Amino acid sequence: MNIALIAHDTKKELMVQFCIAYCGILSKHRLCATGTTGKMVAEATGLSIQRYLSGSQGGDQQIAARISCNEIDLLLFFRDPISAKPHEPNEMNLLRLCDVHNIPVATNIATAEALIHSLERGDLDWRDIVNPTR
Repeated sequence: MNIALIAHDTKKELMVQFCIAYCGILSKHRLCATGTTGKMVAEATGLSIQRYLSGSQGGDQQIAARISCNEIDLLLFFRDPISAKPHEPNEMNLLRLCDVHNIPVATNIATAEALIHSLERGDLDWRDIVNPTR
């Protein structure tokens, strides 16, 4: 599966800790991330991560483009719901695209853990049935 990682500044350390905890599962999949998040996770875990621009420079839009092209299977997007972001409309577009393309998305650690355990059990393989060209 192709898994995208995005984290707001206040959630980057949480993303790193999550990826450390689930490194064994994540290592079996192809990962991509926005710039700083990808760098921090790769340095902490040794995981191979395709890095895009930072979110504020358009990295979230690069991931959105991959979602639009059916190249992302799962999005882990640790958002800070308290602080307003200057590029928040892009975030809503990203989440809308996940809904349009039926991409499982987690915006917090509780949902991310549910999805990662589901991934480990093979419960997310339904995407191959729905779209066998993936």
